[in-house]
Amino acid sequence: MRADAQANRERILSAAEQVFADAGADGSTEAVALRAGVGIGTVFRHFPTKQELIEATVVRHFEQLTAHARDLNARSDAAAALRELIETMVGGTATKIMLLGLLGDPTTDAVVRASRELRSAVRSLLRKAQQAGAVRSDVSVDDLYLLVRGLALAGSQRSTKASTRRKALDVVLAGLAPR
Repeated sequence: MRADAQANRERILSAAEQVFADAGADGSTEAVALRAGVGIGTVFRHFPTKQELIEATVVRHFEQLTAHARDLNARSDAAAALRELIETMVGGTATKIMLLGLLGDPTTDAVVRASRELRSAVRSLLRKAQQAGAVRSDVSVDDLYLLVRGLALAGSQRSTKASTRRKALDVVLAGLAPR
């Protein structure tokens, strides 16, 4: 893909995430095009249907989180790295849940592959934090995902101060620490 086409694709996906986060199912491809600064034809060249656009947006979301988790895994302070990942995931989970709801069938090959890659990267960082003694050994990636979803959904229900979100995260992380 040409560099300008790739740049357009990235702008479209970034705009789509914002539009759908703001408008949900009412978000339109026209609004995406406007926010991305491209014509509607450019959007449809990359994504012939709204469903394909939503799917690509979900995959991009997972891929960005995966890359971030892998970058964090290279850090020496596993506890701080895990905290940063959880904060990032909590911040984006409400949008991800909404996008998956719009997608309808989140079991397409691309979404499943991207989801598995993310889970693997999160599991790797969790294990590193456990080996460093920062997280209880009985905590699974499923436990962590449930906590992330809970914090994200609770924080998205109404206007929640950043200080309250940080304190809630502190409480969750304290619960993850070995006794």
